[in-house]
Amino acid sequence: MNQIRALFEPFTYKSLTLPNRIVMAPMTRAKSPNGIPGPEVAAYYRRRAEGGVGLIITEGTLIPHPGAGFTPGVPYFHGEASLAGWRRVVEEVHQAGGKIFPQLWHVGRMLQPGEIATEHAVGAEMAQGEIDRVVLHFGTAAKSALELGFDGLEIHGAHGYLIDQFFREGTNRRTDAYGGDLAARTRFGGEVIQEIRQQVGPDFPIAFRFSQWKQQDYLVKLAKTPGELERFLGPLTAAGVDIFHCSTRRYWEPEFEGSELNLAGWTKKITGKPTITVGAVSVDREFAASFSSDEASSHRTLDDLVERLERGEFDLVADGRALIASPK
Repeated sequence: MNQIRALFEPFTYKSLTLPNRIVMAPMTRAKSPNGIPGPEVAAYYRRRAEGGVGLIITEGTLIPHPGAGFTPGVPYFHGEASLAGWRRVVEEVHQAGGKIFPQLWHVGRMLQPGEIATEHAVGAEMAQGEIDRVVLHFGTAAKSALELGFDGLEIHGAHGYLIDQFFREGTNRRTDAYGGDLAARTRFGGEVIQEIRQQVGPDFPIAFRFSQWKQQDYLVKLAKTPGELERFLGPLTAAGVDIFHCSTRRYWEPEFEGSELNLAGWTKKITGKPTITVGAVSVDREFAASFSSDEASSHRTLDDLVERLERGEFDLVADGRALIASPK
């Protein structure tokens, strides 16, 4: 236990106090028929709280915009029945002594079967009225999170979904105030954060998940240098982000040459905000390599993770696979 003691130190920020540094990563389950999280969903999250995870971040939940998502079974974060289901989730998790954030999600323009998966498959620009509408819908969902008793919330700004589509040069060809250089392309995300902050007040924790990679291209980088990362993070920090959830595929990989810091480490160094690291935390070698006989694949232990946590490279550690296999 002494070797991993840092993982079980408490964490406090604003109104959020966690008993340990372990976070349940958001994982899409598609187990909510008609968008309504039922008793099984509440029981699923309760088991993870009973298992001792410090913070649960739910699967992506769809904000009340008609184009927010299209996958059957993904839960809504709007409508009387769906919100009642989420209230039950919060109550179950809190009864078990846990803390929980919903992840608010809009998938944006996603490819359909038969379309070519390249950055050239770009849809029509969102009109200003539609941008304003989506921003307001994020705010509405955030207000619901506060009213339902959640302990904070997370905005999904990663992996090629709507907010990330605005961030990226390949999918944001706009020539208005929402397009241009990397800092300018954060405007939409910044407006979402500002609207949410207005709805939830100054003390309700707002986490923001972002990634260099996207699901259509694992090798792409949104920010290629620390300077670019600073230009990207600055407007989001100013808009009101409290915690950055830095999505990487392998937490141990340095983000930029010349430093061992991973993405969460660089983000904390630049912004001064708490960060969550994630990426193959609970596997002893890179996930894809486990399907091959490549003995040269990278084997990991918890020692490296704990050492990084102890020296303050990041503050919280998110994991998914282990918590699917076992709630403890």
